[in-house]
Amino acid sequence: MPRPPFEIANESIAAGTVKTVHFPVSSMPDHTPVSLSVQVHHGKRDGPTTFVSAAVHGDEVIGVEIVRRLLRTPQLKNLRGTLLVVPIVNSFGFLNRSRYLPDRRDLNRCFPGHPSGSLGARLAHIFLNEVVLRCDTGIDLHSAAIHRTNLPQIRISPNDPKIREMAMAFGAPVVLTSPLRDGSLRVEAAERGTSILLYEAGEGLRFDELAVRAGVAGILRVMRGLNMLPAKGIAKAKAAPYICEHSSWVRAPAGGLLRTFRAEGDVVEKGEILASVADPFGDVETDIEAPFAGILVGRAILPVVNEGDAVFHVARLNPKAADGTVEGLAQQLEADPLFDEDEII
Repeated sequence: MPRPPFEIANESIAAGTVKTVHFPVSSMPDHTPVSLSVQVHHGKRDGPTTFVSAAVHGDEVIGVEIVRRLLRTPQLKNLRGTLLVVPIVNSFGFLNRSRYLPDRRDLNRCFPGHPSGSLGARLAHIFLNEVVLRCDTGIDLHSAAIHRTNLPQIRISPNDPKIREMAMAFGAPVVLTSPLRDGSLRVEAAERGTSILLYEAGEGLRFDELAVRAGVAGILRVMRGLNMLPAKGIAKAKAAPYICEHSSWVRAPAGGLLRTFRAEGDVVEKGEILASVADPFGDVETDIEAPFAGILVGRAILPVVNEGDAVFHVARLNPKAADGTVEGLAQQLEADPLFDEDEII
């Protein structure tokens, strides 16, 4: 007996077909309509319903590129279940090259939203109810804010075995356990039974090839783990991710010019010098040291800092356990022939 069609946005998508649907959100001041666009892949065979979303923050363009490449992978032709893909959630921020909505609200603090609330509340309400809550699980793609960069990493909610299993399947170098924040997509989805994996990698408004390829590979592995895709053509992660229960930011002890000596992915010892801050005359120079043994999962990129600026994000780690984790990821991606290798435009 054929699988029933998937109903969404007053559209009926037959099993084994793909269709893009649009939810009207609002309009620009010049009356240009703005919609939440969702591409629905409704497999011929039964399976879970999962979403992949990007650009909840408008400057997180890495996620948009990950989605573009994901949609071109041949494995999706053998999909079991249903995949909902939203390349750009926050179109307003994306068009303005801004992390935020036009009223400076952070969309990821507007959930669950309201149909007659602020612009952010209305968009959050549509995305949550029409996409997220239709799914069993989801993967939400993020990057660091502008002028920062993140090592590819997974953020998971504490005490969620299903999400932890998905995180291990993803294969990023680091899995960070981070608390849920009020108003975030993750907290609302968790309370209503949808588990969300959060992928963080790269920099705002920039592409990072390693981060993009790691994201595509990780999503395919998770979908394989959910039995949505066959194993053929999907490489297993070479190294198990290291799960970190604690991380903290190291801040600039003074204002000045920042010279960094270590990069994201580096494993460091307690007391190791990570960077140095000097005044423009070079008379005073202050070293920045690692507060504990760990792995650098994020850092600031700008060479000009104020006192108190967050400079390095360090996740607590046993260095012996981390040997080869990041190097193994790079080798795997270089050797893997699966992905779209055309130029990024």
